[in-house]
Amino acid sequence: MKQLWKDRKRLRFFGLPWTFTTYTLLEDKILVDSGLFTSKQDEVRLYRVMDISMERKFSQKLFNLGSIICDTSDKSAPKLELINIKNPKVVKELLSEAVESERVKKRVSSREYMSYQDDHDDFDGDDHDDFDDDNDHN
Repeated sequence: MKQLWKDRKRLRFFGLPWTFTTYTLLEDKILVDSGLFTSKQDEVRLYRVMDISMERKFSQKLFNLGSIICDTSDKSAPKLELINIKNPKVVKELLSEAVESERVKKRVSSREYMSYQDDHDDFDGDDHDDFDDDNDHN
């Protein structure tokens, strides 16, 4: 698989890559490798990414860093965070284009889900509460 981007989680101050977490963007997935003594790798297929946002605190802006947050439909990583990466605007755009490309390739459409229950929380199935109690005796 072709690698599109790779970076290491950086320290917020000075933007130095002195951590044991690396992020890799491939054509079809994102990999997050972490740990020194015990290694862990998280993987999210790009077609499962539902939303991408970027967050930049003041201290991150000073060193051209930022964090990218991906909301996914993946059960093991519903929220994937790429923390303190260099050039976050460029990476976010690259990631967004890769996600769209993978969705087209896999013929996956993005669907907005609305919960019927959330829209109708006040409905309890007991309609008589809406009527005046005095009229019930007539």
